[in-house]
Amino acid sequence: MEIFIPQFVRTALDRLNECGYEGYIVGGCVRDSLLGKKPHDYDVCTNCTPDKMLEVFANFRTIETGLKHGTLTVLIEGEPVEITCYRSDGEYIGHRKPAQVTFESSLEEDLKRRDFTVNAMAYSPKEGLIDLYGGQGDLARGVITCVGEPEKRFDEDALRILRGLRFSSCLGFEIEEKTSKAILEQRELLKSISAERIASELKKLLCGKGARKILLDYREVIAVFIPELRESFDFRQNNPHHFLDVYGHICLSVENVRPQWQMRLTMLLHDIGKPRMHTVDENGISHFKKHQFQGAYMAEKILKRLRIDNASAKYIYELIWEHDNRIPATKKSVRRFMAQHDFDFVMDYLEVRRADTYAQSDYKRQEKLAELDHIAELAIEIKEDNECIHICDLDINGKDLIQMGFGGKNIGIGLELALNGVIDEKVENKKEELKGYIESNFKRQDKDNT
Repeated sequence: MEIFIPQFVRTALDRLNECGYEGYIVGGCVRDSLLGKKPHDYDVCTNCTPDKMLEVFANFRTIETGLKHGTLTVLIEGEPVEITCYRSDGEYIGHRKPAQVTFESSLEEDLKRRDFTVNAMAYSPKEGLIDLYGGQGDLARGVITCVGEPEKRFDEDALRILRGLRFSSCLGFEIEEKTSKAILEQRELLKSISAERIASELKKLLCGKGARKILLDYREVIAVFIPELRESFDFRQNNPHHFLDVYGHICLSVENVRPQWQMRLTMLLHDIGKPRMHTVDENGISHFKKHQFQGAYMAEKILKRLRIDNASAKYIYELIWEHDNRIPATKKSVRRFMAQHDFDFVMDYLEVRRADTYAQSDYKRQEKLAELDHIAELAIEIKEDNECIHICDLDINGKDLIQMGFGGKNIGIGLELALNGVIDEKVENKKEELKGYIESNFKRQDKDNT
């Protein structure tokens, strides 16, 4: 079996071999190559010690940031190659990092410390594939299996719990029975992991093709760091619009939206407020009025806890806030919604609503989808026709209002009045007509009070 290796990586391997050292590509790049995917980056492992690495690559630009842990980054043809000495890990601290690292001379020692069999393979052009733990077989079977005892692997580094779920989601693989059992039993170890690390894995997990299955099968793991979701587990929606419980609906809606982490995180949290807003009418039908607002407030706290960047958190909050806003499919309503947000937001809002609709029952589904399509058509038409939806689009400006006798804050109030008039189709966006509209609708005492 031959794996393609880019020339800049081959140069690193050749240089190590020329100096009497072993050199292999290892980990994710081997896994992805065997799956027929193009690796994002290439890691190299070697029996060359860190101090000798500097000598071996003396003629190359190097970055020594990880040298004390045995890693040297070498820039070859402008590309970074991480080269790491074989190592074994000492006792782990806080279920995350080893207290000490021992540099080893054996590839076997290095591979046996790795997390999953599919990540514990090495390859060199001279020796071919080195697979000591059955990683190639697990790739063929589509299974995620820990190297050695799962309990020990997760106790060493609790983040591996989420990494296992992430690989299963992204690759569409099953999780081996013992590994799965350990993930569920040791899930509380995730409380020792930083929010940033949790969020990084969650984003990737949610974008995987198997995200829905993972969210359903390992919901108690997800609830360790988003405990608010537990309220939605098995919470029945006794309503003709739904056929799944709240959490089941959430998971299906995640699958229905495009695999972009902000959108998928929106769907994961969009109905999180439903259980707290649940009411039952005289006919025994469940309702969840204003759940979108409750959900947005809850999501805001969750996103802050997960250290999601402010811009993304705000965007997700707004999508959740608006997701149950059934704006009428009229030019006027769509124009006003676009004025409040922007075109891209409107398109994402519509995608959220479609994903939500496809995760509901068949009841009135086609009517709902047809209305969303009509709104999309109107939004596109408004954008393509450059219709007036912002103050800067008006055929009148602050100077015009000053000439009309306006001053101070009343200039802005007058322009806002004109914009609302255009959006509501009460006046055309023409300067003279706008002046007349403002004069007729602006309270004289307010105008004079400048």
